[in-house]
Formats: sequence, C-alpha cells, structure tokens
Amino acid sequence: MQLLDHFDETKLEAGCDEAGRGCLAGPVVCASVILPKGFSHELLNDSKQLSEKSRNLLRPIIEKEALAYSVQFLHTDEISELNILKASLTGMYRAAMDLKIRPELLLIDGNKALLSNEIPSVPIIKGDGKYKNIAAASVLAKTYRDEYMENLHLEFPHYGWKVNKGYPTKAHRLAILTHGACIHHRPGFNLLGKGQLSLFEE
Repeated sequence: MQLLDHFDETKLEAGCDEAGRGCLAGPVVCASVILPKGFSHELLNDSKQLSEKSRNLLRPIIEKEALAYSVQFLHTDEISELNILKASLTGMYRAAMDLKIRPELLLIDGNKALLSNEIPSVPIIKGDGKYKNIAAASVLAKTYRDEYMENLHLEFPHYGWKVNKGYPTKAHRLAILTHGACIHHRPGFNLLGKGQLSLFEE
C-alpha cells in the first residue's frame, strides 16, 4: 500500500507515533513530524516493517527534510504514575506541542485521540502504514528508543537489551528471573509473564 501524503490537504498536519509501549523495561518514546509537501522516499514505511539498517538510514533524512520534528522520552516513573496508555498519549502530545511550527491537525497512530483538545487530533489504526508523516514519526521514535536501550545495555548487559530492546522475549524474562528486576524495569508490569511458573521447570 502506498503511503498517503495527508488526511486533510487544507491543514498543516503532523504525524505522531510511539515506540516501546509493549516493553518490560525502558522508556516509551514518542515522536511528532511535519513533512514538507510532496516529500517522498522509497524506504519510508511503518518502522516495524523496516530493517534496522533502513530505519537508521531514514532517520537523518527525516530530520533534515522535515519542516519540524520532536522526540520525547517518558521514563518508568511517569509510566508507573500515568499507566502506559496515558504515558503514550501524553508523550505524543508533548512531542506535538514541542514542534517549532504549530500544526493544525495531528494524525495519531492507534485508536485513541490525544487527551488535550489544544490541537485537533485524529486517531488512525495502523496509521504508520498509511500516512507518511506517521511513518516518519514511527521511524524517529523507534530509532531513538533503540539507541537508548543499546546504551543502557552497556550498564546492564545481562538483560540482553542490545538485542531485545526491553521487549518481553523469553531470554529477557529468564534474565529477570535470574538477576531480578532493575530500576529500568516497569513497576506493575507482569515481568515474568503469565506462565512464570514454567520458567522454573527443567
């Protein structure tokens, strides 16, 4: 499916997306991007559909060509205080409000509009695979978060964050079982999973 340029061609739009919502550790990272009219790049797509190499190639292109962009981090304390859904929406709102150009409409990846009515927002399910500006935001959010988790890996190598980026892989959960949780794990999350007793079995 070819990505669309805009939702409403009469308005200046910003795409918003997050990365890390489903993780057991680390921040949720949110981005907002305003692309110039007619922007196109053959690699641009939902970040989940791209290789790490393609995402890393796209990031400086998006940052150079965008009319405006912002990336915001919400760490474990805020995630615990707000809950992960509100943290994601809050982060996207902060990213949008931090743009050097004020957008007239926000396109939000997902099924929830933002919590503030300061700028109108439209939720678009799987929007990162439909609109260029959301796809660009997804690339920035993902690459910034991956870079952050790779740096944390240097301090906490036993969790394998360089590879799993904090997502609930079996290896990550086994490392939590072996070493315990650290300050970057999210309080209240089911760190060992529903089948945690099976982790004790041979």
